[in-house]
Amino acid sequence: MSPADNFSVDPWQITEHGVDATSMARAESVFALSNGHIGLRANLDEGEPHGLPGTYLNGVFELRPLPYGEGGYGYPESSQSVINVTNGKIIRLLVDDEPFDLRYGELVGHTRWLDFREGLLHRECEWTSPAGRTIRVRSSRLVSLTQRAIAAVEYSVEAVDGPVRVVLQSELVANEQLPGGPEGDPRAAAVLEAPLQAEAHHASGTKAVLVHRTRFSGIRVAAGMDHVIEGPERLDTVAEAESDHCRISVTTVLEPGQRLRLVKFMSYGWSGTRSLPAVRDQVEAALTAARYTGWDGLVAEQADYLREFWETSDVEIEGDVELQQAVRFAVFHVLQAGARSEERAIPAKGLTGPGYDGHSFWDTEAFVLPVLTYCLPGAVNQALRWRHTTLPLARERAAQLGLSGAVFPWRTIRGEECSGYWPAGTAAFHIGADIASAVARYVRATGDHEFEREYGLELLVETARMWRSLGHHDSAGKFRIEGVTGPDEYSAVADNNVYTNLMAQTNLRAAAEAAVRHPREAGELGVDTEETAAWRDAAAAMYVPYDENLGVHPQADGFTHHQVWDFEGTPPEKYPLLLHYPYFDLYRKQVVKQADLVLAMQVRGDAFTDEQKARNFAYYERLTVRDSSLSACTQAVIAAEVGQLDLAYDYTAEAALMDLHDLGGNTRDGLHMASLAGACVALVAGFGGLRDHGEVLDFRPRLPAGLMKLSFSLMVRDQLLGVRITHGGTTYTLRRGEVIHLRHDGEAVQVKAGSPVTLPTTVPPAQEPCAQPPGREPARRQAQAGLAAGKLGQQDHLAAE
Repeated sequence: MSPADNFSVDPWQITEHGVDATSMARAESVFALSNGHIGLRANLDEGEPHGLPGTYLNGVFELRPLPYGEGGYGYPESSQSVINVTNGKIIRLLVDDEPFDLRYGELVGHTRWLDFREGLLHRECEWTSPAGRTIRVRSSRLVSLTQRAIAAVEYSVEAVDGPVRVVLQSELVANEQLPGGPEGDPRAAAVLEAPLQAEAHHASGTKAVLVHRTRFSGIRVAAGMDHVIEGPERLDTVAEAESDHCRISVTTVLEPGQRLRLVKFMSYGWSGTRSLPAVRDQVEAALTAARYTGWDGLVAEQADYLREFWETSDVEIEGDVELQQAVRFAVFHVLQAGARSEERAIPAKGLTGPGYDGHSFWDTEAFVLPVLTYCLPGAVNQALRWRHTTLPLARERAAQLGLSGAVFPWRTIRGEECSGYWPAGTAAFHIGADIASAVARYVRATGDHEFEREYGLELLVETARMWRSLGHHDSAGKFRIEGVTGPDEYSAVADNNVYTNLMAQTNLRAAAEAAVRHPREAGELGVDTEETAAWRDAAAAMYVPYDENLGVHPQADGFTHHQVWDFEGTPPEKYPLLLHYPYFDLYRKQVVKQADLVLAMQVRGDAFTDEQKARNFAYYERLTVRDSSLSACTQAVIAAEVGQLDLAYDYTAEAALMDLHDLGGNTRDGLHMASLAGACVALVAGFGGLRDHGEVLDFRPRLPAGLMKLSFSLMVRDQLLGVRITHGGTTYTLRRGEVIHLRHDGEAVQVKAGSPVTLPTTVPPAQEPCAQPPGREPARRQAQAGLAAGKLGQQDHLAAE
């Protein structure tokens, strides 16, 4: 887990020195900009060279077939894939007729940096053409967090050592050629290769617009651009348009020291229902507003938005500057994923790449929304309202499966099930409870009972109905839920998965309580006292398996009786296991892809004693291989709770550095939003000890030796609670509001405005280290933090020189 050589360590920004052709796609993901509606991968302004081009609009996808060697009832017939929409990032530069291309000539210097307080991607480079002309290029790019449809670029070129004739070609390009293509199904490749059908194109003066429609999903997409151009007195501008391409060309001659500056405003809009004129006019109106605001205005709006965000949402660490950088990187990208999603899904990769086909999973509700609930609750409201819009499809799916209520899809963009593998998809019913849990948490944290009445209640009711019809009372009166898949994807179609059963219990109770709070609305949904009593009965009788001989909870019925995977005989190159062994072999062995029973102990800690948590954690540590990026953050939380603080520190760093260090080897396809959010959870719920199962927040803070301080803030019912943890004590400060009640190490605490409360930070008793599968131990953070500190010191020394 050594730091990337071309990323420097800085607490507030990511900087790339030089250009590494072998890792361009990874850098394009790391520096991606988004607002939850528009996503721009960090491709170079000139378009080439590139790793993986990408411009995405949240909710814009194409349908593709799902082929089966042998079909079955209820199998989805098609899937949905995010598509690369019209690319407006491109600004090509020609220097005396030679294209500015980093692969030719001499690159004297090249630096890019993303500052989390500005929300802008900056670039500076100096290049000498093959003919010997030197130019200096500077650019800054943003995707607006305040004007949802807008992105913009400021691009300037300066002559350095002699007069040069320069041409800037600012472009909109649809159906651009992508490297490679979908593997395995040529029909899918053909569908996604050129998914946009031209409907309209226009260019005049400095403005251009393209309108397209997807072939099969029928989504209309419009993209527009407009420009402000400054330079020498003599400038020539030409506008061109064709069906898949618009270009505004600017030509001039620059003397040494002279600059040509171009500000490019881009706007995007889409709809599955509105007419071509309506979508086109929306884009042109957004362009007009952006041009009125101007580049400086957009930059100021972005900075103001982020200043307010960081004042209430920063996570501050003392003692590990690389982890500080990584967690702010994580918070920034989680913000970008959800800020303006506005009744659309938050995909597993955000809008940073095409990984997972752009699908949203349970990751959103289980990992991302818990973070956004306490820093950007409006985004959670919007994400859950999107789930509510998909209820008709979820009811249809439930009926198809012979169940009541609603069955939400395992993976989707619009709301239909897109998983062609039912043991990992359809059988993972726990997603219904994950959504219900997110609803209940949001309402508890915000007091937004209007949302609960209008949206949340129906989500709770329909998921509760699903559980009541999926499970059954056995002869002993226990409520059992059988034939399901829990979070661990190396086990499938099991009986009484502990995580699933406990989350279903929470779901059933929450639905019954919400129905009591909103009797009229519940009655309109057909809920009566008999139905709520049935939910309560099922919750009270929920079966949770326990292995008395081993003194641990089996992940599901019989799991602890399975043969243990041969970890000693599994070489490192055979991980991840799913790429080298059949699922048949994985499903019948004790091997865990990602935290499952351990996750249950995090989200339902009230269902386990402290002794059970310690025994369970030790048992599952030796079985968990972390072939999923979702695992380390959860293991960090429970490691901290059971007193394994150094191990918790290791796992926290793994979650936070998943993409910056490309630990999974697939950052090129986009960032891992759940792991990024999980890094925040690891710090706040792990070392902060936050549990939010009830009406009052509960903290049990503790710190590993490698960290000196951890500070964070939580927005709770329009109040802002600040938490500052050191080895000497934990201070709670009400930064906004009058009074808040919480628990510290189980004791009730009242915090009033102007009266911070400081209490001891618990030092848990020393624990025997837990063993992991051979070769799957996390990197030791103490050593890595030392390397990072040395690297930072070296950079500071060089800067001083």
